[in-house]
Amino acid sequence: MKLRNLALSASIVCAGLSSALLPTAALAQEKMQFFPVLSGRTGPVAPNAAPWANGHNDYMKLVNERGGINGVKTLVEECETAYATDRGVECYERLKGKHGGATVFQPLSTGITFALTEKIPADKIPMITSGYGRSDSADGGVFKWNFPLIGHYWVAGDTLLQHIAKTQGGWANMKGKKIAVVYHDSPFGKELLPIVQERAAMHGFTLQLLPVPAPGVEQKAIWLQVRQQRPDFVIMQTWGVMTATAIKEAVATGYPREKMFGTWWSGAEPDLKDVGAAAKGYSAVMMQHGAEFGSAVVKEILDKVHAKGQGTGPKDEVGSVLYMRGVVGAMLATEGVRAAQEKFGKGKVMTGEQARWGYENLNLTQAKLDALGFKGVMRPVSTSCADHMGSAWTRVHTWDGSKFTWASDWLQADEQIIRPLVKASADKYAAEKRLTRRTPADCQS
Repeated sequence: MKLRNLALSASIVCAGLSSALLPTAALAQEKMQFFPVLSGRTGPVAPNAAPWANGHNDYMKLVNERGGINGVKTLVEECETAYATDRGVECYERLKGKHGGATVFQPLSTGITFALTEKIPADKIPMITSGYGRSDSADGGVFKWNFPLIGHYWVAGDTLLQHIAKTQGGWANMKGKKIAVVYHDSPFGKELLPIVQERAAMHGFTLQLLPVPAPGVEQKAIWLQVRQQRPDFVIMQTWGVMTATAIKEAVATGYPREKMFGTWWSGAEPDLKDVGAAAKGYSAVMMQHGAEFGSAVVKEILDKVHAKGQGTGPKDEVGSVLYMRGVVGAMLATEGVRAAQEKFGKGKVMTGEQARWGYENLNLTQAKLDALGFKGVMRPVSTSCADHMGSAWTRVHTWDGSKFTWASDWLQADEQIIRPLVKASADKYAAEKRLTRRTPADCQS
């Protein structure tokens, strides 16, 4: 295993350059911005986490093909976590000081995010957790170094419930309904619960909470409860092998897939490809993008990266849901550095502290996103000291038996509900850690 991980790291040390391994002198001549990758290519989430890493690394190579970030090339190195928190922390410690210092970490794990949240302020390294991690970290007044850019679990839960309510003719018709929540029995799974419980209290539907121990390959007892209780809907906060297992058990017990809805880590091709037509009707909320095979950025990656034999993973996954999530993650990481360069110097390598300013001052207009190849894929993102998320838009897609198709218009989380939850949780965290909220002066730093 160690040999495999070393080989994997070495193979993509310099993302997008002509040679995978360059002499030290050659690296020294290039201005390099280091983006570490905490990958999950092994273990129970490998089929889902590997496409994310491949998409992330391919976009970093594309950035270099475009000339870098104002001439600064991207440098990528992976460290394998297998989705284990202890290994994620070890990888963080190993990589944080390499290649001149890490720009930003993207753990792809809520457990690792919780652990690193305690470390990154002292190390002055920001962390992007798009769609996972701590939902309350959207409050930049408390969480200076955390950035759940473009969405967190409470956005997923709120907009998914909005979609379900629309299918029933509105919130008034949700009263008396029963919703089962099948969730990973971990910080990841439990993060969804506050918004679901809040909406249940508001609208009079009841919840059946069904935690599933990791890795989630044994769920017969869970789905027996679903069959017995006959909930009107099932919401799934699952990841990796757990999702495919849940859908197979639903098929076996006869629960209608049309009444099953996943969050954005529970609605990608690896979850459904082995079930195929039997999973028809299953839906999941998406963090803006879905599968984007026809997008401009995918066509450019195929032309400038894969056509040159530089692709990180298989060509046929380029544009798939989780591959795109990695692409989006890399784009946000590099555009934050570009924003930082506007303040600290174009064409310069940014420190983690400078990059943090960039992520807090992102202004990705639709014109900018379209120019980067994300037309029709993403909506604008604008962050501030108070708002480290920057966008709360989602869409729902549905499995048609062989692929996902859009099943909703754009949905926006209700900030009148989300913001008080975020602030209350952030204040509680600050009190527990004896932190004070950032001052206006600190917000300008």
